[in-house]
Amino acid sequence: MIRVIVADDQQIIREGLVAVLDLMDDIEVVGSVCNGEEVLAMIAEAAPDAVLMDLRMPVLDGIECTKRITAEHPGITVLVLTTYVDDESIAAALHAGAKGYVTKDAGRDQIAAALRATAAGQATFDTAVSERLVAAFAAGCADGPAQPHEQNWPRAGGAELTAREAQALELIAQGMSNAEIATAMLIGEATVKTHTTNLFGKLGVRNRSEAVRYYYRHGLAD
Repeated sequence: MIRVIVADDQQIIREGLVAVLDLMDDIEVVGSVCNGEEVLAMIAEAAPDAVLMDLRMPVLDGIECTKRITAEHPGITVLVLTTYVDDESIAAALHAGAKGYVTKDAGRDQIAAALRATAAGQATFDTAVSERLVAAFAAGCADGPAQPHEQNWPRAGGAELTAREAQALELIAQGMSNAEIATAMLIGEATVKTHTTNLFGKLGVRNRSEAVRYYYRHGLAD
């Protein structure tokens, strides 16, 4: 069972989300609040696994609240649910530590699936957000999205990412699955898994969500 706090400053949206999520057998809404301060106050008593987080809220907004959760409660995942799909909002949420980002155009099943994915430690983005990430990446790469920015890749533990590992990380940051990465790179899924395991070790991250945060936090998309 995934225990979720719903945070949104609009009561009608909050109530709608609670009603929708309560229909899911594997999701339990343990709190419904209207700002980030209330999220932080409720965490101690509700012990959530995840927070469904609006970005624009009074008192303490979703970005700052996500930063606090990431720093103080690393076991709790944050899934952003917002109307905003501009580059600045997406980047700020990922830098803050959000593991997923979906828009309020998403349907019930998509929101539930995103909650399950983020609770399992997987990065997840809906189509609109993925398109923004792909567009931002393509605009910043003179040779197109298939070519990694080799000069930007950091050393970790004395090892530097290979070009193929860097490319795999870029595609992970775009929200692609192993199968999609395999197709884009013209390699097998087993090879994708090998590249992923290697780059996780070099960057000192444990999963795809942490790899995506590393990617944006260190400006590797620039």
